[in-house]
Amino acid sequence: MLRHTFFAALFAAVLLSLAAVVRAQEPPAPPPPAPESSSKQTSAPAKTSHANDFLVRGTVFTPEGMAMPGVELRIRRSTEKKFKWDTVSNSRGEFAVRVKMGSDYEVTIHSKGFQPLTQTVDAKTGERSKELVFHMQRQEGKKS
Repeated sequence: MLRHTFFAALFAAVLLSLAAVVRAQEPPAPPPPAPESSSKQTSAPAKTSHANDFLVRGTVFTPEGMAMPGVELRIRRSTEKKFKWDTVSNSRGEFAVRVKMGSDYEVTIHSKGFQPLTQTVDAKTGERSKELVFHMQRQEGKKS
């Protein structure tokens, strides 16, 4: 008899724990609907739209033809004096910067011990990107 009572209690405990697990897995009740506003709100356009973007990307190489990481890259519109975009080449010497379509841009790179290089990019052609390749040259009389 004692054995029968023990198994009955054990069975009840297992059922209760299973019920608790099942209840814990039920999805929460949905939140109540938000009260409607009397003013009409329009959502602003997404600020991350890239519809008018032009991608300037490329690779920087050492004079020996190896990928060159850590090269500073700056971009400005050809009609402006200040640089507006900047980045650094990654571990494979690659870079990518989004600019607005419809302008000519000047891409300048520089790294200590090397001559600065500049290339122009025409972002008015209807193309969506431009691939640039830079081959760095050591400055005369300086060690790198």
